Amino acid sequence: MTGSAVLFSALGYLLGSIPFGVVLTRAAGLGDVRLIGSGNIGATNVLRTGNKVLAAATLFLDGAKGTVAVLLAAWLGQPDDVPLAGLAVVLGHVFPIWLAFRGGKGGAAGIGVFFGISWPLGFLSCAIWLAVAAFFRRSSVATLIVFACAPVLALWLASRNMALMALGIAILVFWRHRENIIRLRAGTEPRIGAGR
Repeated sequence: MTGSAVLFSALGYLLGSIPFGVVLTRAAGLGDVRLIGSGNIGATNVLRTGNKVLAAATLFLDGAKGTVAVLLAAWLGQPDDVPLAGLAVVLGHVFPIWLAFRGGKGGAAGIGVFFGISWPLGFLSCAIWLAVAAFFRRSSVATLIVFACAPVLALWLASRNMALMALGIAILVFWRHRENIIRLRAGTEPRIGAGR
């Protein structure tokens, strides 16, 4: 790896590891989001605190760190640094050093990466998520479908290297959703807005 690849991978990881869900809920006096609902640090679990504004802020900030990581690599680094930074930011979100490597599931950060590499890819990912979530009323189903489609969409709208990055992110997202997949098969996965 080149020096710039190491730099932007490290920067991506550190950006990704900022646990906005934990920071925002604690700052709002709602305690540790990891102790409620699913224990996840992402927006869906923040929503279970009953605070929609904090959930929206968590979603935005988790996505923004993905976008910022790849844009910095694109503007200041080499072309090959961009997919590395994108994968690194999702790794940081999933395995944050500040939380003993127990982080989120990578959905918002991954879609933020897609916005950074190709805004049509980001918008299309959001549109798919919203359509599937509206139909099934389950965040996990929408996320899994988005990331199952992501490598093909990235190949179409971006490049082969970005498609490979999207595949790596999809593997991470599916691995982190393995318990959701088990609950989906058992019919016990909670719907969006459920209090558990």
